[in-house]
Amino acid sequence: MQKGRGIYKPWIMMLVAVFAIVYLWIMGNLLFIHGRAPGDRYQYNLVPLETIGPLLLERERYSTEAWVKNLFGNIVLFIPLGIWIPWLFRPCRTGLKFTMTVIVLLLAVELAQLVLRVGSFDVDDIILNTIGAWIGNIVFRLFIQLMKTRRLE
Repeated sequence: MQKGRGIYKPWIMMLVAVFAIVYLWIMGNLLFIHGRAPGDRYQYNLVPLETIGPLLLERERYSTEAWVKNLFGNIVLFIPLGIWIPWLFRPCRTGLKFTMTVIVLLLAVELAQLVLRVGSFDVDDIILNTIGAWIGNIVFRLFIQLMKTRRLE
């Protein structure tokens, strides 16, 4: 695809970049400020599926709000990440580079939460957030295919 055509026109790229900045600002507030007060101890989970497992297998133990927030919130909130990363950063369009970029970003967020003690480091959050980003990436890829198909007709 040539630079400056279709969805890669400079004004569209600028708009996507602005949305990405707004998204990062909102996520920063959600992950580090809103309702977060530094604790006096480190909280972490390094065992994959330790928090996801009970959410899926023991649903009755959790309030609906806690269940939806922990399971689906961690997925849905990161769908936009999967859209704007490949849109803005061409090298991150391949599956492996996209996945590695997302995991590194999410690992940085989880480590920052651990160090700042405003939340907890949870490997399950990384798993769920990555699933959300991949859903966004699939939406982006489908959008690209739709745009290519429309241009051919």
